[in-house]
Amino acid sequence: MEDSDSTPKSLMENLLGLLRVRVKRGVNLAVRDVRSSDPYVVIKMYNQKLKTRVIKKDVNPEWNEDLTLSVINPNHSVQLTVYDHDTFSKDDKMGDAEFDILPFIEALKMNLTDLPNGTIITRIQPSRHNCLADESCIIYSNGKIVQDMILRLRNVECGEVEIQLQWIDLPGSKGL
Repeated sequence: MEDSDSTPKSLMENLLGLLRVRVKRGVNLAVRDVRSSDPYVVIKMYNQKLKTRVIKKDVNPEWNEDLTLSVINPNHSVQLTVYDHDTFSKDDKMGDAEFDILPFIEALKMNLTDLPNGTIITRIQPSRHNCLADESCIIYSNGKIVQDMILRLRNVECGEVEIQLQWIDLPGSKGL
C-alpha cells in the first residue's frame, strides 16, 4: 500500500514546474490539400504529447492556444510538428521544429523581480543548431519572464510557427 502513495510524491519531488507553450500562429504554412491546409500543431517533450485544435482551410492559422508541459529535466528539448488534418487519409506532415528550454530556465533561475516592463534579459540568435527564424528574446513582461520564438519549420518547403514560453511554479514541486 505504501508504494502507491510514494509514486505521486516522488513525481512531484522531481518536477521542476510547468512550461506553458502558447502556440500563437502559423505563417505561410505549406499547402497540403487542393488549395490550402487544415493545420494543427503537436508538441512533444520526453513522454508528453499535446496538440492544438485543427483550423480549417488556412495556411496562416491563429491558434492562440496554451499547451502545458511538466518539466522534470531542463535539458530535454521540445519537438513541434505541424500536421494537415485529413478526414479520409493519414494526416500529412507540414514540417517540424525543435527548441531548447535551457536558456529560458537559466533566465528564470536569476530570480529577477521588479524590472521595467519589456526589459530584455537574454537574446538567442538563430543558428544552424536551432530552428529560430529570427532572434528570440527572453523578456520581463507584466511581472513574468516570457520568451517569444519564431520557429522555422524543417523538412518542408515553407512555414513558420510563432510561440511564447511562460513558466508556472507548482506548490509542492522541486522548483528551480
